[in-house]
Amino acid sequence: MASYATSSLSPPTVPTELHVQNRRKLFASLRCLLEESSRPLNGFVFLQGGEEQTRHDTDHTELFRQESYFAYLFGVTEPGFYGAIDIESGNTLLFAPRLPQEYAVWLGEIKSLSFFKEKYMVTMVYYTDEIGKVLHEQHKGSGKPLLYLLHGLNTDSNKFAKPADFQGIENFETDITMLHPVLTECRVTKSDLELAVIQFANDISSEAHIEVMRKTTSGMKEYQLESIFLHHTYMYGGCRHCSYTCICATGGNSSVLHYGHAAAPNDRTLEDGDMALLDMGAEYHFYGSDITCSFPVNGKFTSDQSLVYNAVLQAHDAVIAAMKPGVSWVEMHKLAERFIIESLKKGGILFGDVEEMMFHRLGAVFMPHGLGHLLGIDTHDPGGYLQGPERSKEPGLSSLRTSRNLLEGMVITVEPGCYFIDALLVPAMDSSDTSKFFIHKIVDRFKGFGGVRIESDVLVTATGCRNMTSVPRRVSDIEAVMAGAPWPLPHPYA
Repeated sequence: MASYATSSLSPPTVPTELHVQNRRKLFASLRCLLEESSRPLNGFVFLQGGEEQTRHDTDHTELFRQESYFAYLFGVTEPGFYGAIDIESGNTLLFAPRLPQEYAVWLGEIKSLSFFKEKYMVTMVYYTDEIGKVLHEQHKGSGKPLLYLLHGLNTDSNKFAKPADFQGIENFETDITMLHPVLTECRVTKSDLELAVIQFANDISSEAHIEVMRKTTSGMKEYQLESIFLHHTYMYGGCRHCSYTCICATGGNSSVLHYGHAAAPNDRTLEDGDMALLDMGAEYHFYGSDITCSFPVNGKFTSDQSLVYNAVLQAHDAVIAAMKPGVSWVEMHKLAERFIIESLKKGGILFGDVEEMMFHRLGAVFMPHGLGHLLGIDTHDPGGYLQGPERSKEPGLSSLRTSRNLLEGMVITVEPGCYFIDALLVPAMDSSDTSKFFIHKIVDRFKGFGGVRIESDVLVTATGCRNMTSVPRRVSDIEAVMAGAPWPLPHPYA
């Protein structure tokens, strides 16, 4: 078979204007909120960037990736920076670490402040040891200058953003309540410049997924599939970072929702007849992608594999067809569950009334995770519960990362799945409420099957949505591409 290790893509130059626009968006939103609350239009938005980390007690420095909110506003790739936005004037200030002279020997040229001013298109750059002095000089009012610091809960991680800290901060008034919800809401919808970067991350990741499909054979290790993906996105896309730890699950591993972590490290040998579930996405200039492809490692679907795969595909396609501004994401999740349950009933795995199955939350037995999540600078971009209903406590729905209605400009993943997980199936098959829905002999046949997930990154448009991901989805298309056919195939497929 011919090698397909080439690419028609090239890494784009991302304009710094992207981050200038993000700062303007925050500036306008925060001033509007201050005016509505009759608060003075002065003070500073003040953020601390990320610091380099060493591995435990060694001198090995981990590859640095900027803190996400700081990256969103300033686009700074280097560690140790602080940033401020003057709420009165809109002026933007960066504070760079004052590096020792030996830095130039070991790590390269020490850049001037004017270099950073030009690179990041800010009003002025100073050193971090000048923060207190400079902000007091910039302050126009009386009394202590006010700093709006970033502090708030990330509803995906259940961790709090850490407010900036520096020597002399006690000489300032601080507010840790107002900035986080405003800045987080700014990140919920994307500008055209942001969308272009997310689209490139999708394009190179889609291409890499196809490369993996073409090179997958039984006898390989799961980590070899991961390696092919990482090589392609870095070699041809310049993507040094992945959006998250790659999930390269085959056979029964594909029912482990977050497989690939240190205790389950993508190390199984692929066997003929396995399904593969590969959840991998590259990151470019902070912005990510999140794509899952499921396919048989030998390139040919069995009838059982087709049954489960098409159940998930129908759910995936039905959700995308229904998406538009104003649509409830909770209802989209339920729509996906319904399609999967109906398909499993038609396939002879389930029996009974679909409405009753929905009432008893049977969908959560087969799809315990949420339908999807906001995507941007973080794989699980924040803002899922800033507006809309509170998180549901019902099975499946409690795992949703947002309950919001869709907005134009959101990028959200659509990732229905169907898994055969003993920890969920056994109790459901024993329960007096749900046991009657299972055709037990058939379900037993699928134990060890693993699972199927199909995930695309979707932009909500003014009238509907646009799928930013381009990989084979239909059974016939997957089989053709794995046999060597070009992609896209010469027939249309939406």
